[in-house]
Amino acid sequence: MTTPLKSVGTGLGLAVALATVAAAQQPHIQNGNITTQPAGSPFAESFRTLVSSTAEVTWIAYAVPVIDRERVMCCFDSGTSSVNGVNLSGCCDLCRLENSSGTSISTRPEPTTRAGVIKLEGSDRMIVLFRVAERVVDRIRVFSEDCQLDAGGRPVRWLENVRPADSIALLESFASLQPERDTKDRVTDGAITAIAMHGDPAADASLERLIGRTQPEAVRKKVTFWLGNSRGQRGFELLQRVLRDDPSVEVRKGAIFGLTQSKVPQALDMLIATARTDAEPRLRSEALFWLGQKAGEKATAAIADRIDQDPDTEVKKKAVFALSQLPKDQGVPLLIKVARTNTNAEVRKQAMFWLGQSRDPRATDFFAEVLGK
Repeated sequence: MTTPLKSVGTGLGLAVALATVAAAQQPHIQNGNITTQPAGSPFAESFRTLVSSTAEVTWIAYAVPVIDRERVMCCFDSGTSSVNGVNLSGCCDLCRLENSSGTSISTRPEPTTRAGVIKLEGSDRMIVLFRVAERVVDRIRVFSEDCQLDAGGRPVRWLENVRPADSIALLESFASLQPERDTKDRVTDGAITAIAMHGDPAADASLERLIGRTQPEAVRKKVTFWLGNSRGQRGFELLQRVLRDDPSVEVRKGAIFGLTQSKVPQALDMLIATARTDAEPRLRSEALFWLGQKAGEKATAAIADRIDQDPDTEVKKKAVFALSQLPKDQGVPLLIKVARTNTNAEVRKQAMFWLGQSRDPRATDFFAEVLGK
């Protein structure tokens, strides 16, 4: 019987489509023996069964959607070309999974960048990798899908069609582990980073659970960074809650740093409000320190206000330091004003110290004026 041409074409089209999907699922991994298998269901149970049955050092990996296509998740020693922290090559040359380097996360350049040929849009997926040794996960890493990875001769078990929500649930189970071995940070940090990079709303719910008071302080503090760095408006709202409710000063300091990473416009206002009104002097000081890293009238005005109005001398001194971190055309004139007019001798002394460190001609002229009197 002769097969109709239309049926042949349809069959070929389906075959090509399936082959394309399969190719898209495969990572760019070399120097490793890759075997492919379905994710299994329920996923967490299947994953743990796979781990417990893995006798030799092995990488287990899969691909999931990433939160945005502007991030380049690569490695520190890959030879990636960058200028001012902006990746110029689209991704990276070669990341060696078995070395000790961490993952470098940078931003793809804007279309106006002119430094050579640049890949302006990255993959919409990322690779999550678990290193298994002695039947235990001892490291979690995450990379952009288009990164070139070197498995160091290890076997790689590639899991197909992992659902993002299942991936997040699995990673959350690793995020707050407290093993006795020295792999804790490699597992915890990797799990939290991977959750934050997921392009799925389930990641927000997971991170919210991980900043709950029952979680270890170290975990909560790590999460605050990623809430600001990656999770947009929802991350900002959670940081507000941490600043208001968390009992740990260290975790709330982490939330302040998280605000500095956020692109939400209200984040700067929240940072200023913390510097002005928080009841804890250490947190007002922390907010002032980070305001000093930001140029602009609002940040500068908030710092100057705290020098004049804060009741705590140590907070005032931190505000003076923040002035020293501003661009010189903003900071130096204000430091001179503080050194000349502030009624607190400790604050004036601090201002003069930072003026001396500035090596600015205006500071030199001020000192000559003072010494000439």
